[in-house]
Amino acid sequence: MNFKKTILITGGAGFIGSHVVRKLVKKYSEYHIVNLDKLTYAGNLNNLHDIVDKPNYSFIQLDICNEQGLKDLFNQFSFDGVIHLAAESHVDRSITNPKEFVLTNVVGTLNLLNECKLKWDDLDDKCFYHISTDEVYGSLGEEGYFEETNSYDPRSPYSASKASSDHLVRAYGHTYNVPVKISNCSNNYGSFQFPEKLIPLIINNIKNKKPLPIYGKGENVRDWLWVEDHANAIDLIYHKGRVGETYNIGGHNEWQNIDLVNLLCDIMDRKLGNPDGESRKLITYVKDRAGHDLRYAIDASKIENELGFKPSVKFEEGLENTVDWYLNNNNWLNDVTSGNYQHYYDNHYN
Repeated sequence: MNFKKTILITGGAGFIGSHVVRKLVKKYSEYHIVNLDKLTYAGNLNNLHDIVDKPNYSFIQLDICNEQGLKDLFNQFSFDGVIHLAAESHVDRSITNPKEFVLTNVVGTLNLLNECKLKWDDLDDKCFYHISTDEVYGSLGEEGYFEETNSYDPRSPYSASKASSDHLVRAYGHTYNVPVKISNCSNNYGSFQFPEKLIPLIINNIKNKKPLPIYGKGENVRDWLWVEDHANAIDLIYHKGRVGETYNIGGHNEWQNIDLVNLLCDIMDRKLGNPDGESRKLITYVKDRAGHDLRYAIDASKIENELGFKPSVKFEEGLENTVDWYLNNNNWLNDVTSGNYQHYYDNHYN
């Protein structure tokens, strides 16, 4: 079958990646979407069960640190673009095992860039699009927003590894003329998120009447974006964003962690038929994370003004839909919480 474009999406079996893969496979039947994923604890092919038989979709299990494997893959497919989401992404894990984050997030990104540099003789209509995080900018006080021009100030091994990979992507753009784009996004929420992250962790623990661990006093602030809105933004940036540019993606939606958890408790009590306030009794304050950034907030005016992107879902509506999804997909949740996650939870929160 002849395709107009062949696009490699790395980390496509993960939380955000699976939403991006699904969107592009369904929207662009003329594209061949190749999903590369190592299938670590956070990668799950069940996230993509509904598109597995689509004629324009292929899956390759591969570690981006495997240089020879990537060479073979780039020889097999003539990629027109790379949408790079593969990354170790959980801050707590980066604190206990920073080397793994450097290898995947920095060396893995370098390997992909090298293959693009070597294989893309004709740079017309090519694109290496690197998806990053707002955490590279450091921590904000009570006022102000992250802008694309802000200096980098990463505070955790995770954010330092993502900052390093951002710099490598820009360097390959300047030095080798690889056509690159970068986006830095705020916290995502929605379906298929591994329950080490705050929202699915709280939902799962309420369901199982387990403690709800809150770092410090719960005063840390995050900007939340529905994952499908993020996928829409990625689609826009890949197709219409300017080469060499960075775009910040945010939800205009700041919440203190404790307020978010209280809201989740109330939603869960209502949906489970619990007495009012029942789940709030499970809240347990634990020792604060090392180097815990106080506040993240995105100025998303650039992507709004240039590409017309705005979040489509209000947070309360998106959160209700997210809770419904986890309550209606017990098999998925039980499968992913039966192995590594339980070991991780026991070692970090009990």
